Amino acid sequence: MRRNKTITIGEALADLIREYNLAPKLREASVISIWEDLTGKVISARTKKIFIKDGVLHIYLTSPVVRNELMMLRESLRRQVNIKAGAEAVREIVVH
Repeated sequence: MRRNKTITIGEALADLIREYNLAPKLREASVISIWEDLTGKVISARTKKIFIKDGVLHIYLTSPVVRNELMMLRESLRRQVNIKAGAEAVREIVVH
């Protein structure tokens, strides 16, 4: 089907994201990609695995010291993550 109006690639991508409801998953992916910028290289190096499932950010760490530190800073970290993501991408953080 041919359109009468030419659109930009940005508009086409926005239409695609809206049509397939990809915005929440893209936000989750952005949270994971900004993890090192948010926490720094020391904590990022001790992060074994990180993923989001149903709005819960799961963080697996190799260091018990870093785990304790993040346990105490969970709420502050959650707020920072959501600010960077631009929306409520994470409602809870679980540190393993």
